Amino acid sequence: MSETRHVPVMLQRCLDMLAPALERPGAVVVDCTLGLGGHSEALLTRFPEARLIALDRDKEALRLSGERLSGFGDRATLVHAVYDELPGVLDRLGVRRVQGVLFDLGVSSMQLDEADRGFAYAQDAPLDMRMDQTTGISAAEVLNTYPPGELVRILRQYGEEKQAKRIVAAVVREREKEPFTNSARLVELIRDALPQAAKRTGGNPAKRTFQALRIEVNGELTVLERAVPAAVEALAVGGRIAVLSYHSLEDRLVKQVFAAGATSTAPPGLPVVPERYQPKLKLLTRGAELPTEEEVAQNRRAAPARLRGAERIREDDL
Repeated sequence: MSETRHVPVMLQRCLDMLAPALERPGAVVVDCTLGLGGHSEALLTRFPEARLIALDRDKEALRLSGERLSGFGDRATLVHAVYDELPGVLDRLGVRRVQGVLFDLGVSSMQLDEADRGFAYAQDAPLDMRMDQTTGISAAEVLNTYPPGELVRILRQYGEEKQAKRIVAAVVREREKEPFTNSARLVELIRDALPQAAKRTGGNPAKRTFQALRIEVNGELTVLERAVPAAVEALAVGGRIAVLSYHSLEDRLVKQVFAAGATSTAPPGLPVVPERYQPKLKLLTRGAELPTEEEVAQNRRAAPARLRGAERIREDDL
């Protein structure tokens, strides 16, 4: 089932970007967001001498991917972990440096397609949204217990929702009558709360609120802030990192980390820049690359994707 419904986004471009680093014998590549294993399977197939370490916080994703990748034997190591735990995972596995890192951020196809996970606003389901269902608080708990000001901040910051105050006022009013448990009630509330003009643009009016709740429940941006610099640090010289983002908040964060790594840290006015001030990264993309029109036509989930890549060109100072 996972084979047919899961189409990895910008797959060929990711493989091509990582190829110069992964064609070396003994290369180690980390898939920080295993999901249903589409990118991982392609990496193991295209680079037959590479070893894969794959992380996911979702145990069901690990189970399904484990079946999919079983034919690769001990070339694939699957780990139940959030991607900001990468340094600890590599340490436990005795891996000091890796040649490639891939992030495919956001919510996985499986999580969207499993109705009872509560990620999708198009179908009624319990308001859960936890990527790891063994830990943390659900979206329903966030809606039912957070102070109004905190809910407004989340919707504005993580959902870029201009109508945050209207939506939160309606949520607070409704949760006093009865706590929120299911997505359909929230979707209906958002539709009713928004002015007509706001409903005419940008697709489903619940989209931004659901994105904001998902990011809050899973701590996605906080995790990403730690994970991308940690992944850059794990790269060997000549190693490459590719990151697929699906909204501007993720993409901005990745852009900032890459830009900082690709910039000289030398004080102004030095006639010769010492090695320790030279950039650590070389950017592999001009801005963010977008999926082709053909890919979007075949896989609508690719539409918001933004790809950035970088190569490690210098070791850390000792």
